[in-house]
Amino acid sequence: MPSLVPSRASRPSDDPIFALNREANARKAKGEAIVNATVGALLDDDGALSVLPSAARAVREVPEAEWAAYAPIAGTPDFLRAVCDDLFATGGVDPSLRAAACASATPGGTGALRHALANYLEPGQKLLTTSHYWGPYQTLADENARGVDTFRMFDDAGDLDVGALDAALGAQLASQGRALLFLNDPCHNPTGFSMSMDEWASVAEVLDRRGSQGPVTLLSDMAYYAYAGREPRAFMRHLAPLLGKIGLLFAWSASKSFTHYGLRVGALVACEPDADARARTEAALAYASRGTWSNCNRGGLGAVTRLLTDPTVRDSCVAERESLKAVLAARVTAFNGAARGRLRYPRYDGGFFVTVFADDAQERAARMREMGVFVVPGKGTLRVALCGVAESDVPRLVDALAQ
Repeated sequence: MPSLVPSRASRPSDDPIFALNREANARKAKGEAIVNATVGALLDDDGALSVLPSAARAVREVPEAEWAAYAPIAGTPDFLRAVCDDLFATGGVDPSLRAAACASATPGGTGALRHALANYLEPGQKLLTTSHYWGPYQTLADENARGVDTFRMFDDAGDLDVGALDAALGAQLASQGRALLFLNDPCHNPTGFSMSMDEWASVAEVLDRRGSQGPVTLLSDMAYYAYAGREPRAFMRHLAPLLGKIGLLFAWSASKSFTHYGLRVGALVACEPDADARARTEAALAYASRGTWSNCNRGGLGAVTRLLTDPTVRDSCVAERESLKAVLAARVTAFNGAARGRLRYPRYDGGFFVTVFADDAQERAARMREMGVFVVPGKGTLRVALCGVAESDVPRLVDALAQ
């Protein structure tokens, strides 16, 4: 008799993105000229992982005892304070957001998404997100007995379909009495789309109005914000007026910002202007941590705290990151130059990924693999991880996509 419960007996054995990456790397190791645009890690033009030297040094310099000791369940106070200070740093951000902020350490941004699902939706309810979204949103929802609803991401002009968002929020409030909205911006994964300030203003108006009808919570997935082409916190000016009217959550991650994906350091930040509500939120998140991963990597928390608070190290990281952003920006420019008029894809001005629309995505991706070019097929889409493609390979990539 099988020991697994039936609901877990047919889980897929591997993430399809990592499976494609393995195949690409195996063929490259045999001497093939491979273009691998699958995994979301920033590589240099020689195909090596790009690592911020200052971040690597900070990790190495964490004392042994710091690595060995348990971290507090919610994370070290210095880390939590540093994350909130970083998230709501200067740049036009209303100080009321920082004053209302509390946080809990999580294993990467993924842990923050998990805590949002478990604490802001009841079992059986569904989160709401754009029709194009990071696949693990569904995995996280499945694993936590929740579901996923979507709204059409783009209108006919290629802008965010705010009307579709409005209708979907209304439908969710009517059907389940609450709504949790995931918006991955700027540098959306997988499309590369970044919302304009006008789009954010329209979204805030919808959230304000729908928040009067029932509990509405917005989670801003900030995984790629450090690579935005504009001021990455500018959208927050539209969120401050929503304090106390809707729930405001931010999934913060050190993985991409500090090029240490395996360190698994992140945080869920919540903004609650009422002190009692803020205390209840902190307690709920700490309890959820204890019931899942217990506590996070203390050495990682210590290293990231230093990266955020030591002025010398922080400034070095900023300068090094700007160099990486320049490499990525050159690839984005090359892609737009080669793809415009040949491919259908969203507005793209920065970020690790871009999505190409293709009705025959699965077949096209298979043909591309035969040509030694690897992308990730979805429903009518091909996700292209430009973060891993050398600028010199971009013309070959676009040619393969266009054939």
